[in-house]
Amino acid sequence: MRRHIILPRSNWQEKVESIGFKFHSSDATYWDESVYYEFTMDEIETIEKATSELWDMCLIAVQYVIDHNLYNLFHIPEWFVPHIESTWNNDAPSIYGRFDFSFNNGVPKLLEFNADTPTSLFESSVVQWYWLQDFDKSKDQFNSIHEKLVEYWKHLKDYLYNDTLYFTTIKDTLEDFTTTEYLRDCAIQAGLNTKYIYIDEIGWDNESNVFVDLENKTIRNIFKLYPYEWLVNEEFGKNITIDRNNTHWIEPSWKMLLSNKAILPILWQLNKGHKNLLECYFEKDKNRIGFNYVKKPILSREGANIQIVKHGNIIQESAGEYGDEGFIYQELSILPEFSNNYALIGSWIVGQEPAGIGIRESKDLITGNLSRFVPHLIYR
Repeated sequence: MRRHIILPRSNWQEKVESIGFKFHSSDATYWDESVYYEFTMDEIETIEKATSELWDMCLIAVQYVIDHNLYNLFHIPEWFVPHIESTWNNDAPSIYGRFDFSFNNGVPKLLEFNADTPTSLFESSVVQWYWLQDFDKSKDQFNSIHEKLVEYWKHLKDYLYNDTLYFTTIKDTLEDFTTTEYLRDCAIQAGLNTKYIYIDEIGWDNESNVFVDLENKTIRNIFKLYPYEWLVNEEFGKNITIDRNNTHWIEPSWKMLLSNKAILPILWQLNKGHKNLLECYFEKDKNRIGFNYVKKPILSREGANIQIVKHGNIIQESAGEYGDEGFIYQELSILPEFSNNYALIGSWIVGQEPAGIGIRESKDLITGNLSRFVPHLIYR
């Protein structure tokens, strides 16, 4: 894994905006093509294998949580448990997820799994691919995300109701809107009939006990880029459990277990010593972790409320509004450093298969919402 400094394309802003990527900059540059990362094929195969193995371990861990009724560790309300178990027992399919890796000495170490509402999908799939075509189209990327998304939407046709597939997220968030619209475009390419609706526009028919759109048409299939932990804490979310249509929600509610960092100590408990896992414990066992660890809320987004401890001292921490539900304590694995830049690898699983990577880079040890996205290529 090497980092290279290069000149960005001339008029790169226009180029990325022409493919629908309009949140490339905010107060600072988010999409950064002044650098790229180079991987060997052996490194890519190592990341791909780790992604596949971890996905299998995650599925086993979900079954373990269900079998041992461990929902309290995840702070999941009891009234929602039957819905989770129903989607799991009915094999409700998952579209995607993103494993975040620290990649030191050629070994990917799992930091967390963004399983419910992972972002940076469009950048990983489309934006960096178009960059590569302009930079050096003789090279390759670990990137079959788009093709796998389209193929998996085709596969889901037989699972979904023969009806419109709605796509939803919150208003006024360009990143979430772009990601949702990209997934919708993949579904359209797969031949599905789709419709976009903001999440606060979804209605509820009290007489029929069904979800409806603004035209009072029934919603039976819906993809949401909106966390389950938000839904279950809202009065409106309780309608999911009394919905007469048993609407297909994507991602399915069993993914709520994997999007919660409480899954990390369970993965360690079930697979102690696995080379791609970091030692990890719940708060009651935190004394077992030693003097070098990362304290993480079981529910948080964009690197909020993280505390990094080395030799017993806090070396970096982030602010935020998370932590009420509790914390996990994970063995410290500092991200690989390149000229004071720390790189995190996000490895995508799409339709049960490894599909590609995206890289976030920061001057800080904690990858946050302002961390830059940078492209990559494979050296052959």
